[in-house]
Amino acid sequence: MITAIIIDDELNAREFLRKLILRYFSEKIVILTTCQSVEEGVKAINLYEPELIFLDIQMPNENGFELFKHFKSPNFNVIFTTAHKNFAIDAIRHSALDYLLKPINYIDVLSAIKRLETKNNFISQKSKIELLLENMNIDQGSFNKIALPTQQGYDLIQLNNIVYCQSESNYCKVFCMDGSEVLMAKTLKFVEELLGNKLFVRIHKSYLVNLNYVTKFDKVDDLKVTLTNGEQLPVSVRKKEQFINAILQKK
Repeated sequence: MITAIIIDDELNAREFLRKLILRYFSEKIVILTTCQSVEEGVKAINLYEPELIFLDIQMPNENGFELFKHFKSPNFNVIFTTAHKNFAIDAIRHSALDYLLKPINYIDVLSAIKRLETKNNFISQKSKIELLLENMNIDQGSFNKIALPTQQGYDLIQLNNIVYCQSESNYCKVFCMDGSEVLMAKTLKFVEELLGNKLFVRIHKSYLVNLNYVTKFDKVDDLKVTLTNGEQLPVSVRKKEQFINAILQKK
């Protein structure tokens, strides 16, 4: 049984989520209490020591992220809740944390619980929160690090260290400038959506490249790009126009 607390400034939102969990997930989660502010949430966490926090992002006085200023080493899992899919959601996703978009429904909660039950915690919750706050403190749309899921857990990679990604069936290999490689049991499409950055462009069904490391594009003979490390990768005919628009910074 997972012990949990709900922190949300809206009474209706707190009650809706509490009743949804009580009705459908009472065998998996017990809600210890609900709180309407970060201040109340901090007191409740210290009192009950829950395993999971459902944490609203947009709240008056202190937003949800302010909660972590009160805990040097958080030993609880967090599922963020929000009505807005914005920059904050991208930062959360890049940090290997979970979120629910309002209005919250049964399917989304079920999926979040399954991920919570099956995820590997080789990266501590503290490290994930630190990565989140680091990403939140930089210019919007330009994340610093990303947590890539591997069979062992997660690898925290500097985004500007990723040169390109290559599809290998249902696996994806990430090649980094420092010579390291990360193999994931994920599709290239998953990685493309996870990166969610205009610098990373799909040039082929099997390749996703970081434009910062492209030095040349040959469109006369075989369509191909040359990277700063000397490697050459193919560009498919279908992706040619999209790639040219990207390097010319056209929308």
